[in-house]
Amino acid sequence: MKRILTALALAATPNFAAADDVAGQFDYYVLSLSWSPTWCANTGDDRNADQCRRGRNIDFVVHGLWPQYERGWPQNCRTPERDPSRRESQAMSDIMGSGGLAWYQWQKHGRCTGLSAANYYATTREAADSIVIPDVFDDLNRDVTLPPTVVEDAFVEANPTLTRDGITVTCQGEALQEVRICLTRDMEPRDCAPDIKRDCSRPRILMERVR
Repeated sequence: MKRILTALALAATPNFAAADDVAGQFDYYVLSLSWSPTWCANTGDDRNADQCRRGRNIDFVVHGLWPQYERGWPQNCRTPERDPSRRESQAMSDIMGSGGLAWYQWQKHGRCTGLSAANYYATTREAADSIVIPDVFDDLNRDVTLPPTVVEDAFVEANPTLTRDGITVTCQGEALQEVRICLTRDMEPRDCAPDIKRDCSRPRILMERVR
């Protein structure tokens, strides 16, 4: 009877996958690049976000650098590393749009890398610097509607070491949301695992002009 009661108690206990996630144990990275005009239209304008001000000319920003398993991903890991200071997080705003996003990404994803906060931010910057943003999207001065595959083609053309299986284009409603690029732990392009290779299924998506 005691064993039955114990089994029932365990069955009733919520199973939080994150409890099994260990800092430093992962297989590869996903660099997520967010199309700023879409984020601003859906979220940033309501927050009066600085990156959404007219004249900032912000196109893609780094949403995050995410450690991944070959299936699934770790998050909210425990780590002995100290959290970054506000100044360290704010210094990432040039590529991430805000220090607040940098801090959030450290909490949710950075702690799972096993890196210090400073090294996680440096690695995020290294990953972003390794990818060339296609010239056609730089300072886009008009709204365009195009197939998601065209966005993918442009990134592959601008980054010859990328493959179609190493990049994913996502959408939010009818608009481009993100371009996600898979990288090894050594920052080399690689194919994405099946759970990441889920491109936007819409035939065409909107890219709002850069503000």
